[in-house]
Amino acid sequence: MAPAMSSSARDKISEMTKRTNLVGLAPAELHAALLAVGVPDKAAAMRARQLWNWIYVHGARDFGAMTNLAKDFRAKMAESFVLERPQVVTEQISNDGTRKWLLRTDPGIEFETVFIPEPGRGTLCISSQVGCTLNCRFCHTGTQKLVRNLTPSEIVGQVVIAREALGDWPSTKENRRITNVVLMGMGEPLYNFDNVRQAMALVSDGDGLAFSKRRITLSTAGVVPMIARAGHEIGCSLAISLHSVRDEVRDVIVPINRKYPLRELLAACRAYPGVSNARRITFEYVMLKGVNDSLADARELVRAIRGIPAKINLIPFNPWPGAPYECSDWEQIEKFAEIVNRAGYASPVRTPRGRDIMAACGQLKSESVKLRASERAAAETLAQMRSDELARLPS
Repeated sequence: MAPAMSSSARDKISEMTKRTNLVGLAPAELHAALLAVGVPDKAAAMRARQLWNWIYVHGARDFGAMTNLAKDFRAKMAESFVLERPQVVTEQISNDGTRKWLLRTDPGIEFETVFIPEPGRGTLCISSQVGCTLNCRFCHTGTQKLVRNLTPSEIVGQVVIAREALGDWPSTKENRRITNVVLMGMGEPLYNFDNVRQAMALVSDGDGLAFSKRRITLSTAGVVPMIARAGHEIGCSLAISLHSVRDEVRDVIVPINRKYPLRELLAACRAYPGVSNARRITFEYVMLKGVNDSLADARELVRAIRGIPAKINLIPFNPWPGAPYECSDWEQIEKFAEIVNRAGYASPVRTPRGRDIMAACGQLKSESVKLRASERAAAETLAQMRSDELARLPS
C-alpha cells in the first residue's frame, strides 16, 4: 500500500494544477500568461486583445463562448485558465429597488456589493477589503475585524457580477444601468492601494469595462499620505469620509484622525491632483444627533473647507443593531443644510436607500449575513419572490 500523502504535498500538487484566473489580470500579466502556456510571441498580443474583449466587453463566462477563436485554441485556454467570478451567496432587493449581493471567493472571504438605481443613473458601490481596520464608530463595517484585502480579480469581479445581474452587457451598449462606480463599500481603499489601482485601471479601460474616471469615486476616511498618489496613479474622483471638522469629535468617530488630523487632511484635499470647480471633492457627512449636527458645526464646516472646490453630501445616519448613535432630527438636518447652501456649497441630503436590507451607507457587514443553511435558503427564496414581484410590475 502506498504511504498516505501529507497535507503539504496535497497542497503543493493542488497549487501546481490550479488554473490561472484571467479576470483581474493587467494587460501585461495577461500577455505573459499566454506566453507561459506556449502561445507564440507573434500571436500573443492579438490573442490577449481578443480575450480582453470577450471578458470585459461581452462578459464571457467560459472560453467556449468565444466563437471567433479557433476551437483548438479555446480548448488550450480551458486547460490552462479559468474565468472565475465571485460566487453569489445571496441577492437581496430592497423595496426601493436597491440590490445587495453577498459574494464569496473562499471560505470565510465574504463581501458585499450594492447597486443603487436612480432616475438617469445607477451607482454601484463596491468593497475593497473584507472587514476594516478603521473602527469608525458610526459604521457597521467598522465593527468587523479586517480579514484581508480583496484582490484585483475580486474587486473587478463585483462589477462583472453586477453587470451580469442587471443585463448590462456588452460594455459598449447605450443606456447602461450602471453609470457610476464608487469605492464606498467595505474597507478602506487606500489601505489596499496596489490592488485597487490595478482594478480601477481595468474598470476604466476604454476597450474593456469602459467607465470614465470621472464616474469612478474613491472614498477614504483620510489616509493622507496616499491621497496624492491616488490622484496621480488612479485619477478618479475623490470623496472624503469627513463627518466633523473638530478634531476632538473626529478623533472619536473617525479614529484615523488621531494619526492624520484635519489640518493635514484638508491640506491634502486642497492639493489633490486635478481638483477644480469642474471636478470637485465630495465631503461625506453623516448626521449624528447631538454629536456633529449643531448649527455651529455647520458654520465651522463651511469655514474649514473654504477654498476647496467641493460638494457636501449630508447623510442621515443609518442605524444597525447595537449602534451607539441616533440619526439627527430631520428639521435639524434641513437647518444644517441651509447654512451650507447659503455658503455656496451644494449640499444634497442623501436619501437613505436599501435600509430594509441593511444596504445603506455604513450598514455593510458580511458577518451579519453568515446564516445557517436553512436561514440562508429562506433569504434567497424571499429575494427571488421580491425579484419576481418587480418583474411583474408594468414598465
